[in-house]
Amino acid sequence: MKTFFKSFILLFLIFINIGTAQNKKTKVLFVLTSHNKLGNTGKTTGSWIEEFATPYYYFLDKGIEVVIATPYGGQAPIDPKSTDPSFQTDATKRFYADKKAQLALSKTVRLATVNHKLFKAVFYPGGHGPMWDLANDKNSIATIQSFYNANKPVAFVCHGSAALVNVKDKSGKYLIDGKKVTSFCNSEEDAVQLTKVVPFSLENKLKERGANYMKGNDWSSFVIEDGLLISGQNPQSSEEVASKLYSKIK
Repeated sequence: MKTFFKSFILLFLIFINIGTAQNKKTKVLFVLTSHNKLGNTGKTTGSWIEEFATPYYYFLDKGIEVVIATPYGGQAPIDPKSTDPSFQTDATKRFYADKKAQLALSKTVRLATVNHKLFKAVFYPGGHGPMWDLANDKNSIATIQSFYNANKPVAFVCHGSAALVNVKDKSGKYLIDGKKVTSFCNSEEDAVQLTKVVPFSLENKLKERGANYMKGNDWSSFVIEDGLLISGQNPQSSEEVASKLYSKIK
């Protein structure tokens, strides 16, 4: 009877330890746009699927849990242009064959309900949607401030950097004032013929906020790291941004 009791206790402790280990799994928060209208064009926008899929699988394959949030919760809109066959990558093809990932994107959590303490970092994919909502969303601004003030890295790719334009630090200055930052640049915006559609020039706005704006060649991976801030210029930069973010939390 004593042997049975000891075995039972041992199994119970193993079960508790496994559960504890699972609860301690590293988590990264992804914040995507809820906005789907491309200005007054009558067309739709949202997140750029590659900028979500590539980092998403990068972290999952490293054993990192990803939780997806949007301002409104529910379905995260995807820019239909990003689903064009010419823009597909191994990661996007994997996403379209992954029912679990598609379900996660359709049932995002409401950003205002997220407990920041559960996450090691936050990542903002791009697409034109963030220009309209994440640039001004109070919960997004509070999320970036919370992570940054807790010494946790914050990362952005392409138009995801729009989420930075109205974030201020503890002293009331713009968070990016004096910091190295990049984003989708003016010449790339001109190339996609949306300069007169977006609500503001992202490159110009970051400069106005005091950022030391930097950029590489159009449509080539270019990533800037300044302390806790990591930013990538365009869709081609998404994997490098994910890699640099991972190096800070592994």
